[in-house]
Amino acid sequence: MAAASISRSGAVEDYSVYSNLSDEELLQIAIERSLTDTSCNTANAIAATSPPRQPDSSRPNAAAANTNYSSRNPPANYSSHNPPANYSSHNPPAKHSSHNPPAAQTDVHYSSPNPPSEKPPDPKTFDGTISRFMTGSGKRMVAYRKPDGSLVHICPEPEEEEEPLFKAIRVGDASRVRALAMRPGMNLMLPSKPGWLAIHQAAWYGQDTCLRVLLSGQPGMINKRADRGESALLVAISKDQLRCVEVLLENGADPDIPNYDKETPLYKACEKSNAAIVAALLNRGAAVNTHCIQGWTALQEAACRNNVEICEMLLKAGAKHELTNMYGISPLFTAAQSGQVAALRCLLKHGADINSQAADGATALYEAAKNGHQEIVELLLSQNADANKPGKTGLLPLHIAAQRGSDIIVSMLIKATSKARVRRTGISPLHLAAERNRDDVLESLIEARFDVNARLSEDRSKLYQDRRSTALYFSVINNNVDAVHMLLAAGADPNLDMFRPLMVAARQGCIRTVTMLVEHGADINASIPTHPTTFPAVYMFSMKYLPMFKYLLDHGGHALSCFNCIYGNRPHPPIKTTRSERELTDRVPQQGAGVQFCEMISAPSISRWAGPIIDVLLDYVGHVTLCSRLMEHLDSFSDWSVIKDKAAPPRPLMHLCRLQILQLVGRRRLKRLPLPGSLIRFLQHQEIPEDD
Repeated sequence: MAAASISRSGAVEDYSVYSNLSDEELLQIAIERSLTDTSCNTANAIAATSPPRQPDSSRPNAAAANTNYSSRNPPANYSSHNPPANYSSHNPPAKHSSHNPPAAQTDVHYSSPNPPSEKPPDPKTFDGTISRFMTGSGKRMVAYRKPDGSLVHICPEPEEEEEPLFKAIRVGDASRVRALAMRPGMNLMLPSKPGWLAIHQAAWYGQDTCLRVLLSGQPGMINKRADRGESALLVAISKDQLRCVEVLLENGADPDIPNYDKETPLYKACEKSNAAIVAALLNRGAAVNTHCIQGWTALQEAACRNNVEICEMLLKAGAKHELTNMYGISPLFTAAQSGQVAALRCLLKHGADINSQAADGATALYEAAKNGHQEIVELLLSQNADANKPGKTGLLPLHIAAQRGSDIIVSMLIKATSKARVRRTGISPLHLAAERNRDDVLESLIEARFDVNARLSEDRSKLYQDRRSTALYFSVINNNVDAVHMLLAAGADPNLDMFRPLMVAARQGCIRTVTMLVEHGADINASIPTHPTTFPAVYMFSMKYLPMFKYLLDHGGHALSCFNCIYGNRPHPPIKTTRSERELTDRVPQQGAGVQFCEMISAPSISRWAGPIIDVLLDYVGHVTLCSRLMEHLDSFSDWSVIKDKAAPPRPLMHLCRLQILQLVGRRRLKRLPLPGSLIRFLQHQEIPEDD
């Protein structure tokens, strides 16, 4: 597809949406759109639906400077086998005549009273948008549209003839080049329209013989630069044209002329990993420590490419391995970050600082751990790299490896990391492993005896709205049952967080996690300091799951507090039914009294369960009085009248005896009593079979 150009009055776009249409179909579409006089600019609409150009992710930019130190790949200008579009000799200046004039327009009968004009407008004076696209048959087309989107003209794109000299250079016709170069009036110093000289053309296509001819005719143009600042030497290097490089250097080409990105020929040769060209440039005295526009040196580029041969040549020629780019990154850091073991060994052999830090504080070891380069980490540790240097966020290499789930790297770093230094960071690698569900890493850290009850520092805990602090909390909120089991088995305390892990598990409805937490001593009757209640806070999250609610009561949950009400039989304040359940549960009560159970059970999403909930609670209390609000709930459904009868005094003597025994003996010692199994089950609030 022809490259897009810019007209005087509007941008020219490339399109492929019409690629399957014939010329006649395209003309018909143009006519129909002209008739409808649509105000939609089709060019912009199609451009919006065309696939966006992918960015060069290999080149770091300022926005990603502190997180991504990947290599700078050569620009797209020189990656093609053909010259750039604006350097192409196939597109000479408009003043050159063409031997292949545009094909004549196909005769079409227009039904529109205002058909497109037969002669294309002048692009220099046209007020509108010029769009280029290709038909299914491969024909290049041009469409002219007014600013309102209406079509003015559509026709095949006129073809421009290649200049004779440039054509002769491209095909390698040295005799023809000599004849044209020596022709009277020929000025080889005049560029083509994009600033592309004949010498650049010869360097691009590797025509060293033609290059010699041109230089013999006009040696003064050897260091002339194109419109992007490239000398012919830089062009030849970008295309790996060794013979042209040698010809240019022999004829006095300056090896240090950079392009506008400050990339020198030596830098470009390292970028292309061409050792022969690097040697040729060094033999001509090329400067080895010049920085490009982003601060990279030739050595850093060679290290990124893992080309040890070039690294050795540069170091012997005086390259300094301690130089950094604009982000404070040294060649050694680049080699470690990109996993280039050979280049890293070479730099270490020549005395590079293994503990040098980038502008954000990251070390080579930190970056290698972050990117999962096991061999690099092993090499750095074997050379006594400091594993206790934190990055900008305060995290150590061990932290970042645990976060990324690199079990083998974690195992290597554990031996080299100070646990005291880990504590000073305010976060344990256990937290990061649990947060990311890195179970293998979690197991390795537990085996290495990292404190499973380590808590986040206050500053780090504030980063989370729920003020979490333990690794156990991370695993519970992730619903990671295996991780919860590992942490509890290793001695994790389930009662350290302000918002208890048991409450999180109850809210998620995970009975397995609830069971494990209760078995390991989770406080069922804990409250939330910021949202106090007059009853155990975990009930707020378990009342919809009656089996879980009963399990909590069976294992020590307080039931009597659910019937304590400051209003009693008196009228209660109106229920704020317009509030959501969360607003009700999270409401901070006045005067520090706390939310009462009768208020909580009145939430719209819970009130329909009021009867069964009260029924279960009555099995765990003796004589109680139901407040007027609870009575309202029981009166709202006829089948719940039996629950009122159940609450009416006197309560059965057997039930009162059960409560007294539980109070005296305790639930944990029930099974030790020399009593029949049916009686034990009764004391445990279990169903008693009829035959018992």
